[in-house]
Amino acid sequence: MTIRKTLLASLAILALAAAPALAGAGGNGGGHGGGNGGSHGGGNGNGGGKGNGGGKGNSGTHGKASAPGQLAKSQDDTTVAATPKEKNLHAKLGRLNSLQRNINAYLNSKSPKFAAVQAYVTQAATAQNAQAALDAANAKLAADQAQLDALNQQLADLNATDTTGFTPEQQADLDAQIADVQDQIDAQNTAITDDTQAVTDAEATVAANPAPDDASLDAALQDMANKPVDQEVTDWAKDVLADKIDQAAATMTTP
Repeated sequence: MTIRKTLLASLAILALAAAPALAGAGGNGGGHGGGNGGSHGGGNGNGGGKGNGGGKGNSGTHGKASAPGQLAKSQDDTTVAATPKEKNLHAKLGRLNSLQRNINAYLNSKSPKFAAVQAYVTQAATAQNAQAALDAANAKLAADQAQLDALNQQLADLNATDTTGFTPEQQADLDAQIADVQDQIDAQNTAITDDTQAVTDAEATVAANPAPDDASLDAALQDMANKPVDQEVTDWAKDVLADKIDQAAATMTTP
């Protein structure tokens, strides 16, 4: 009997010792993990009393995490100031748009505002024709000189012919060839004399008809324009006028 009482007492002590541990992990102690960047562990355990086996545990930042690309989007939202659009060239030209008219307008215009540009084109076309005439004169002189050089070489070869054993007829034929080449040389010398004079005259014409300079173009554009003339406008005008000068030159006689 004593042994049985002792055994029951021991069991009762063991049960009391195990109760606190069972209270923390038992009962309704289901764990809730995860959610919004943290973990909620533990619960209510009804094992002899209300036991909290951990409560809320925050293992990280509690709150909504940034969505992918949200940071990049916030940076992209930065407003970039738009660069001002460059003015349209033709809006800057104003009255200078008239430079695109056909060549007849250039040659026949009576507008005082167009007079300076008209004079510029006429002067440039005249100078262009004068230079072209000089170039042609020099080219003809060079060609005639080359022909003369060839004739002189031909004459030298004929004169160097070995006439040993020639019959009278062969000698007469050689003499006739030499005379013919000499006549061509004389004519070529006359042509070269004329060519040289033509070059001299053409050079004088070029000197008397100089091409207009950039300063005169700037002045002509300023005189015609009703808006400020900048470098962009001047460059555009040069391109347009280059074609008009060619057309004007084609209508003129060589000075």
